[in-house]
Amino acid sequence: MKHLPLSRRQLLAAGLASLAPAYGLAQAWPARPVRLVVAGPAGANADIVARLVAEPLSRELGQPVIVDNKPGAAGAIAIADLLQAPRDGHTLLIGVNALVSEIPHIVKLRWDMAKEIRPLAELARGGLVLVANPAVPAKDLKELVAYAKANPGKLNYASYSPGTLSHVLGLLLNRAAGIQLTHVGYKGSTPALADVMGNHVPLMFDGVGTSLPLIRSGKLKAYAVSTPKRLPQLPDVPTFSELEYPQLDALAWMGLWSTPEVPAAVQARVREATLKVLGDAAVRARLLDTGFEPGLPRTTDDMTRGLKADYDRVGGVLQSIGFKPE
Repeated sequence: MKHLPLSRRQLLAAGLASLAPAYGLAQAWPARPVRLVVAGPAGANADIVARLVAEPLSRELGQPVIVDNKPGAAGAIAIADLLQAPRDGHTLLIGVNALVSEIPHIVKLRWDMAKEIRPLAELARGGLVLVANPAVPAKDLKELVAYAKANPGKLNYASYSPGTLSHVLGLLLNRAAGIQLTHVGYKGSTPALADVMGNHVPLMFDGVGTSLPLIRSGKLKAYAVSTPKRLPQLPDVPTFSELEYPQLDALAWMGLWSTPEVPAAVQARVREATLKVLGDAAVRARLLDTGFEPGLPRTTDDMTRGLKADYDRVGGVLQSIGFKPE
């Protein structure tokens, strides 16, 4: 039997028919509440961002969006939770880019992070600030370095988790300034800051979001920020570049992640709804007020390329100082 060529109308109809299942899936999702697994404790940077976006995201999706904190093990507990959940998009992860770019160099994980989780949207970004207990006898970074050199190995610094930028910046400062700050890792900013305020650990590289209210209230003092320019929220705090430590220029970003197996139509629906939330003026204002910048609308491919470049850069730094995974 001779097959006649399809008309343009028939081709269009066939194309629409092939798209119908994906469109229908995106429209049907979510069928129940969406859980945001947060790689950090209550009150930490990931938690702050998660709670800022959860309510407006719930309105966009038409289902409750529940924040579920899973701190500890450099994010591994949160990631294990995500990977054990059904891969249908009803469980998502909020965590910092270090989950892929930094932590695998420092903590031995049983997964290849670049393959196991996929960035859907950049929620917020910002630098870190080097903060100290007010009792530390140094009024600025120059005096702090001099004090550390005069007391080698006697100053500790906290990080909100081993393997994150909070940890790596201390290693970079040690190398750049020729000092010996000793790292103390915590399960999130909240317990780390409590010990800094109690002067159990005098220093910390922390996200601006969690340290900002403590700096403003005088419970912490700030030496420098890792952003390229001074922050409007901390106009009197210099950048590390200003202080001749450009090696410590760095930005972290908080992302919304899924597993790659989540249907593409659902991933696209999540991303679309999230970008709409981040475009809201009220959400952007709240992010800025808490010390963050709204995330950039980068594509998943752009974020993935950036993660690979950051992974290679951090690996080079750690290899050059002979660092071994914990």
